[in-house]
Amino acid sequence: MRAMFSTVAPRYDFITRTFSYGMDKHWKRAGFARAGLPQRPVVLDLAAGTGDFSLMVKAQYPGSRAVAVDITERMLQFARERGVSYAVCGDAGLLPFADNSFDQLRAIHVIEHVSDVIRSMEEFHRLVRSGGRVRIETPHYTDFSSFCDPTHRWHLNSYSFRYFGQDHAGFGYYTDRRFREISIRVKLLALWRWLGFEFLVNRFPRYRRFWEHYLCFIVRGKVMEFEFEVIK
Repeated sequence: MRAMFSTVAPRYDFITRTFSYGMDKHWKRAGFARAGLPQRPVVLDLAAGTGDFSLMVKAQYPGSRAVAVDITERMLQFARERGVSYAVCGDAGLLPFADNSFDQLRAIHVIEHVSDVIRSMEEFHRLVRSGGRVRIETPHYTDFSSFCDPTHRWHLNSYSFRYFGQDHAGFGYYTDRRFREISIRVKLLALWRWLGFEFLVNRFPRYRRFWEHYLCFIVRGKVMEFEFEVIK
């Protein structure tokens, strides 16, 4: 995967703009607006690519520090050329930062690629201060993209992170790290969104459970957005 991204790095921004029909800028701005950053935030952006989010933080929050991390050094070279001040080549499961270094960590389309979900979540917990936020986006397992990408190791649903909650969903032996769920948003394919299913799934927790158990292979999911507070 590192070799692939090194190859596409010079054309990465063009590719993402083209395949998203120019919507990637809107998605990134919307994600930035929902980030809820404090004043002078210290933010870790995993799989940062060429540094779009880090540049947004730098522009909007004077005195902030946004650290861009990617597994591809060549991608980070382009980020530095664009003005990203802090760019580190590293793996999400073992990062070279001290405990409690960040106010927020973003892992956008990262968790489906890692070798160990539990270990990566423990690393996220270590890096973010108590009360800080962790934002994760990943495909729902019924989306075509979840299985068509051979670099995806994990196929998740909207309950996959409940094991890190207050009661560990009854499986406390997985880990002792805890996160408080702030929000979960499930995006559905356009047809089902237009028919109102996305509203129901996100508005009513019992309906989301019913959808996951009985409907999701027909009313298919697309992307899930999670926001967690770190509990220490």
